[in-house]
Formats: sequence, C-alpha cells, structure tokens
Amino acid sequence: MIPRHRSRETCAIGKGTALKILITGGSGFIAEYFHRDLSALGHELVNLDLIEPKGPQAQMPHILGDIRDPKALDKAMEGVDMVVNLAAAHHDFGIAHDTYYSVNEHGSQMVCDAMDRAGIKDVIFYSTVAVYGDAPTPHEETAPTAPNSPYGGSKLKGEGVFQRWVEQGDGRRALVIRPTVTFGVHNFANMYSLIRQIDSGKYFRFGEGTNIKSLSYVENIVDATLFLKGLQNNKPTRDIENFEIFNFIDKPDMTSTQISNTVSECLGKKPAPAMPYALGMVMGVPFDAVIALTGKNLPISTARVKKMFKTETKFEADKLRSAGYTPKVPLKEGINRMVQWYVSSGKNENAEWHQPPAEPVMMS
Repeated sequence: MIPRHRSRETCAIGKGTALKILITGGSGFIAEYFHRDLSALGHELVNLDLIEPKGPQAQMPHILGDIRDPKALDKAMEGVDMVVNLAAAHHDFGIAHDTYYSVNEHGSQMVCDAMDRAGIKDVIFYSTVAVYGDAPTPHEETAPTAPNSPYGGSKLKGEGVFQRWVEQGDGRRALVIRPTVTFGVHNFANMYSLIRQIDSGKYFRFGEGTNIKSLSYVENIVDATLFLKGLQNNKPTRDIENFEIFNFIDKPDMTSTQISNTVSECLGKKPAPAMPYALGMVMGVPFDAVIALTGKNLPISTARVKKMFKTETKFEADKLRSAGYTPKVPLKEGINRMVQWYVSSGKNENAEWHQPPAEPVMMS
C-alpha cells in the first residue's frame, strides 16, 4: 500500500480545496482544456501518457507510461486526490479489436486497482455515446445500451469496471461522462477534416443532409464536467450520486447540412453544392477497393458518405440540463472558434495520430 501523502490544503479559490489531480491520457486534445481550467482554479496536475505532452500540458509534471502498467500508475498516483481518466483507444480505424478492450476495459481495471493502492476514492471516466449503438431513440442515460463497435463495447465494459469499484463502498465515487463527437481548437479529427474539405472547395453534399449529427464543443464538455464535480463556484442543483452517468451533447442539434453551411459561412464561402446521394455512393466504390487493398484510411468511401449524409447520431442531454448546467459557448460560436483557429494557423499544422500499442508498455 502506498501511503497517503498529505491532508488537503484549503486554498483561496472561493470555498474550494486545492487538489492534486492525475490526468491519464493527459497529452491529448481534451486534456489540454482540463489543464487550462483546472490550473486556473488553482489545482496541481500530473500527466500520465505514452506521448510526451506539448502546449499547456508540457507545464505539468509528466509520467511517461501506460495505464496498463501498475508501476507507472503507482508512480503517477503518488499524493493524488482525484483521477481524470481520459486515456483510451478511440480512433475508428487502425486499432485491433482486442486493443480496444485491453486499454478501455483492462486499463480501467488497472486504474481502479492503483487508486485502491494509493487510497484515492474519486475518479472521472470519459466514456462515449457509442455505448448506445443500435439501441432505439431517445438516447438518454436510461436507454438500453447496444454498442455496435469495439470502441463502444469496450467503453461500456470500462463503465462496468468503475461501477463495480464504486459498489465496494468506503466513499468511492465515479462520474462517467458520455460525450458525442467532440471538437474544438487543436483537434484534428472529424470537424477539422470537414473544415479543410470545405476550405479547399472539394466538399460536396450528397442528398438532403437532414440527418442530425449531435456535437460536443470541447470547452463546454470540460466546463460541464467540472460543474458536476463541484469544482466551480456554480454548483449542481442536486447532489450527484457516487456512481452517475451523464451524456454530454451541445444543443440545439444541427443537421449535417446545417453544420457544413455554418462552416462555409465562417470561412466566408458559399454553401457547398448538393449532389444526389446515389452519386456519392457510386463515387465511393473505387475508394472502398483501395481501402480494402491497402488498409489506408481514405477521406472518401461509401461508409463515410453514408455516415455523413444518412446516418443520424442524435443524443439527449436533458439530465445534465436538469442538474443546472448551461453551456457557456453556443454551438455555432464553437464552430466559428475552430474555423478561425484553422484559418490563422491550424491548416498549416500537421495532425499527429497516436494509437495505443496492442501490448502494454511497461516501465523498466
């Protein structure tokens, strides 16, 4: 058993307490905003990641390690009061089925075991709305879970790990956040690709594009998480249970056409021309063949056309609103902030894709 470090020290941040907080996956995109907001509130941060941090995260102590390595976890958790578990296998291309479960389920168990060794009883776990999968709408927290991908399935298993950990009692607490597609400044995933395609003039809409694509703006999701944990001056209107799940989705929902038109407007361009949906599917067939032969993740395929212009990904966040949270950045303003970053510098930056290794990386 690692001895507990110190009593918590009261700080001059409202009525709060200065905490030492470990962020696993702390070199990533969402972690940047946790670092910004938690540091501003006066908390001490520690980063655990297989990737050396850049930007704001580089200012915090860093442990180069894998959440599946007990030795790395023990070192990272020395003196820690709370864990924010962002480490995950999450890209939808290029990760083996078993690796998702190794990181998202087994890694969660390793985190729980290490927290017990360190006497830590408070954790935030970022899951995903992908746990709903093929379940019928409305996708509220009480809806059935029917994941249809190893990412969603492994995250659901991870939730189960933390729930069983909390059920042991003794003051254990776990807050689970299920976000939808998250975007913002310094993110190079789906929204970045959309902005780049529209900026290049190579983006076409296929079909009416009336399908809902729920989004999460990164500043809001981090703000909401800290709100639910009571780490801000504004507190939830009710007590949060020891184990509780919240969806995060920015409202009002936007259709795929509304999203692309908003990006075009922010770029000062005309809306992208609409083409027949069937044409898009036909155009995607040759790219499907190349993907199958090379294993490369190409920007066009029949699956991408269907996902963007037909598949509806609509989720609900009424529970979060009923707890008293109001997003601080309107969704269209969040899109505009990302577009302006893209225009000023983002389009000249190179995306770095970091995928977890199949086998745990162990400290020597």
